[in-house]
Amino acid sequence: MKLDLNLLPVFLAVAEEKNFRAAADRLGVTRSAVSQGIRRLEDSCGAALVARTTRSVHLTEVGEQLQRDLGRPLSDIIQALDFGAVDSEPRGHLRVAVTSIAEDFLSGPLLASFASAYPHITIDITVTDEEFDIVAEGYDAGVRLGEVIEKDMIAVSITPPQREAAVASPAYLTTCGTPEHPRDLAHHRCINWRPAPNIAPHRWEFEEDGVPFDIVIHPYMTTNDLRLMLRLALSNAGITFGVRDTFRPYIESGELTPILENYLPSFPGFFLYFPERRNMAPKLRALIDHIRRRR
Repeated sequence: MKLDLNLLPVFLAVAEEKNFRAAADRLGVTRSAVSQGIRRLEDSCGAALVARTTRSVHLTEVGEQLQRDLGRPLSDIIQALDFGAVDSEPRGHLRVAVTSIAEDFLSGPLLASFASAYPHITIDITVTDEEFDIVAEGYDAGVRLGEVIEKDMIAVSITPPQREAAVASPAYLTTCGTPEHPRDLAHHRCINWRPAPNIAPHRWEFEEDGVPFDIVIHPYMTTNDLRLMLRLALSNAGITFGVRDTFRPYIESGELTPILENYLPSFPGFFLYFPERRNMAPKLRALIDHIRRRR
């Protein structure tokens, strides 16, 4: 490995400032010079050291280790930078932020088989519906619906296109009637979802004759827990709404009945997303490859 030691102060400035512009000002160079320096250092050692988007900068697990190593003797630093000398089996701590509605990813088999295939990777899954910058918060990747992922992210498909479903128990529909059009929902008991107390409840989206529209639901019950929504619907409490995969087993068993099917088109499915492909950490590459093999 041919390493330019002059790049280490550049790395340290970025590591401490968590901002390319601030690091450039500190070093008295241009932001472009800092960016190119970090890129050259990463290419030299064959690993991403800094995760960056247009919004934030954060050290990767390898970058954090390098920052700690820079307090050691020079010979140890050079050895620490020689990531190619490490065995090729993926290892490390993989942090992923996953939306609660990603049923396929969270169902168990995908993560269990990944953990079995890569025993040297520890996995930290945070299930959250809050919207935040995964890079700024130190996550390696996230899982969300494709239509809400930021444009500067790389996205790998996990599922085919999805559909939403409005469902209720047969007993509820027998007692209260079956809505024929989304506007009829105004006369029904609806169970709605909101990701957090300070965020407006979910708007139920439909399409008619190719024209999308949404309905403002005035629910008599709202929660941030999809499992509670499901249990309430199964208990004849009303109509609820969500990604069809969440309700699929209960639809197939007849415990829930889908309604308004003609007004619910498909949309892009769930994706694993991350900042960039260059010098990707082997632990993240392993997860991507595992997802692709499973697809």
